[in-house]
Amino acid sequence: MRYQSIFHPDLFKDQTFIVTGGGSGIGRCTAHELAALGARVALVGRKAEKVENVKAEITEDGGVATAHVCDIREEESVKATVTAILEEHGGLNGVVNNAGGQFPSPLAGINQKGWETVVRTNLTGGFLMAREAYTQALAKTGGAIVNIVADMWGGMPGMGHSGAARAGMVNFTQTAAVEWGASGVRVNAVAPGWIASSGMDNYPEHMKQWIRSLGDNVPIKRMGTESEVSAAICFLLSPGAAFISGDCLRIDGGASQGGRVWPLPKAKNNEPFNGFHRATTPKVLSED
Repeated sequence: MRYQSIFHPDLFKDQTFIVTGGGSGIGRCTAHELAALGARVALVGRKAEKVENVKAEITEDGGVATAHVCDIREEESVKATVTAILEEHGGLNGVVNNAGGQFPSPLAGINQKGWETVVRTNLTGGFLMAREAYTQALAKTGGAIVNIVADMWGGMPGMGHSGAARAGMVNFTQTAAVEWGASGVRVNAVAPGWIASSGMDNYPEHMKQWIRSLGDNVPIKRMGTESEVSAAICFLLSPGAAFISGDCLRIDGGASQGGRVWPLPKAKNNEPFNGFHRATTPKVLSED
């Protein structure tokens, strides 16, 4: 069985894409979809085991992938990784800046080191990867970059460090779209809302009940799937989005559009899309 994408199977034939954070969650799903659509995928992550496992999955499914260990927060590591990818694949068509991470805490409980670590991961690292992809390859050939951010409109209480970094990434997206557009490089962002992904299992025990209730706060009364995010990313990388740049697409079931004050009735007609044949339900959502 292979990925059941809504796009035609040769959409990205003979093209190469970098996917950071490709060892799990949305990054893993997106890497699988890109590979199923004919792309060569360069999986980038801090942990060799995770990106090697996804590389093995893609290869088993008949796709092409390479694994690259890199801390995107370190400039020299990013430079060397992009160079190695170009040498191995012979070119580059786009980047999915998916790597990120944060920890739950009110603002008053975040020290400088914690704040700077999250900002470096969710903002600086994405900038470094995009800049190197542009300067080493895309400035000459054109291409597309998609930055993964988050639903931070109205603030992110409990994760203010991540909210600040993600908002910065949206502004970076807009600036890069202007500065790099003349080179044929489009830069967009997607902002996933509450997505049933493996990252949910990384939060502490006391947050489990809250995580399970998140779908109740979405107008369509459910969480999203990794496939629903991946489909949007693939569209923004595709020729069909050739005149879209500097934008941010919210993938949140309308959760950022007023549901906090408008009463939400019981929903209907809201079947999820899940084309990822290797998708697994986060443990926190499968527990009683």
